[in-house]
Amino acid sequence: MGQLFLTILLKASGIFKSYNALQVLKGIDITVKAGEIVSIVGASGAGKSTLLHILGTLDAPDRGTVELHDQSLFQMTSRQLANFRNQQIGFVFQFHNLLPEFTAHENVCLPGFIGNKNESEVRDRAEELLTYLGIKDRMDHKPSELSGGEQQRTAVARALINSPSIVLADEPSGNLDSRNARELHQLFFDLRAKFNQTFVVVTHNEELAKMTDRMLEIKDGVIQ
Repeated sequence: MGQLFLTILLKASGIFKSYNALQVLKGIDITVKAGEIVSIVGASGAGKSTLLHILGTLDAPDRGTVELHDQSLFQMTSRQLANFRNQQIGFVFQFHNLLPEFTAHENVCLPGFIGNKNESEVRDRAEELLTYLGIKDRMDHKPSELSGGEQQRTAVARALINSPSIVLADEPSGNLDSRNARELHQLFFDLRAKFNQTFVVVTHNEELAKMTDRMLEIKDGVIQ
């Protein structure tokens, strides 16, 4: 709290989204400034994850625009958008979505390899992140050999491997016990302090939501 945020990084305007007859988002406007940690809260089914997926271009709105670094994301071709997403947006989900056949280190490297970055630089960066996140000694283990907290830290490292402009986290601590949840929440603030990383976090966790710089509540399809 108390930090001064100046540069608008992400801007969404007039976001509408329906699934068949169910109107989920009814004109959402949101701005996020560089270095902010913003939480999105609301009842189950309020559209929090839908909004996050649209902000991350994993889903498209029926109407409305999303801009990151003043670039209108949904005017890009699908290939341009995939490349942009890989380079500029990190994702952390409730379920870590690590590939079971790869080690923690290999899982973290994958977005860098997909982005055609220098292989040795990607490997070094992955090791640096895993070291910073306190799990260097687990980096050659596969996901099934890691604890829940270690799996989620690996997923955070993977989200950071390409030095994205923004990390979008969807219930990141929803599958963790209270101690690991608190540690993960603190990690976001540590990463902001170290890398000036920007986060938008969908959460049911009241403790985390109250820690963030701003808490946005979705109710009846709009931000309250």
